[in-house]
Amino acid sequence: MIADADHTTCDALVAIDVQHVFADPGSPWGSPMYAAARPEILTRVAAYGDRAVLTRFVAPTQPTGAWRAYYDQWPFALVAPDDPLYTLVPELEGRATLDLETFGKWGPELAAALGDARSVEVIGLATDCCVISTVLAMADAGLAVTVPAAACGGSTPENHERALALMELYAPLVTVVGP
Repeated sequence: MIADADHTTCDALVAIDVQHVFADPGSPWGSPMYAAARPEILTRVAAYGDRAVLTRFVAPTQPTGAWRAYYDQWPFALVAPDDPLYTLVPELEGRATLDLETFGKWGPELAAALGDARSVEVIGLATDCCVISTVLAMADAGLAVTVPAAACGGSTPENHERALALMELYAPLVTVVGP
């Protein structure tokens, strides 16, 4: 699954939303798969070093449009970006992050953070929400995207598998590796 001894196979890595709100099994948004994905996530972030971009999902101050109904359903998450709910997992605390109020993280900010990278490994939480939203947009933008399945966690194992299967349909723009 890993091409190089240092665990890097692409120009850069994007670690999507490896935050308390998604990693804690007690959180309403917690992935039951985080504990298994954790070693792979941490290994890859360390291996890519300064070529790793970490993102954080944060709530808007005032939701607009369809986001109003979303936060009506999930009011616990309508807190300030500096709330402990949105902190990175302890092993990644202190790292710089790209904070966005959207599921998909692809846009001008992430493009700028990636610089001239043409191939990107994408890992993180949740496979069936923020990861897939980011991966498909990156592929549309012409980046070669690799998704190591073991370094992602879905809202459920079934949803994780469904998201991976959907991303595999985008080959050769998207390559899903591993089980």
